Amino acid sequence: MTEGAIPGPVAERIEARLERMDILPETALKAAGLSPDFLEKLRRGQVSVPRGQKLVKLAEALGTSVSYLVGLDPDTPPPQDLLEEDQGSLGLLAGDEDALLRAYRRLDVSSRAAAVHVMLKMAGPEPEPERKKASRSGRS
Repeated sequence: MTEGAIPGPVAERIEARLERMDILPETALKAAGLSPDFLEKLRRGQVSVPRGQKLVKLAEALGTSVSYLVGLDPDTPPPQDLLEEDQGSLGLLAGDEDALLRAYRRLDVSSRAAAVHVMLKMAGPEPEPERKKASRSGRS
């Protein structure tokens, strides 16, 4: 589940915005790339609060901010981790890769640049791609 965002209150805020904006749930959910039954599943705790672009698109469809949806002061920027896609949970990264990426994301810009420089130095030059040998068909 998304850290700091409790599904029940988020569902309540989504419903309040739907009512205030007089928007059908299906319309807003479709615009955010979410399933039509997402809100019901969120209320029941069967799915977690969306992250990344889906959360941003949901806020846009509801005419509000990500901060408001997750229960923060609307003038406060949301935590960066809520705006990042949840790749690790999709099985795209190995555990160590996920841990490294999470640590990297906590760094400021200059520290990120330094970390990339160190990693590239440690890894050494990239191996050259293997070239296919010319076929020697017709020769004995």
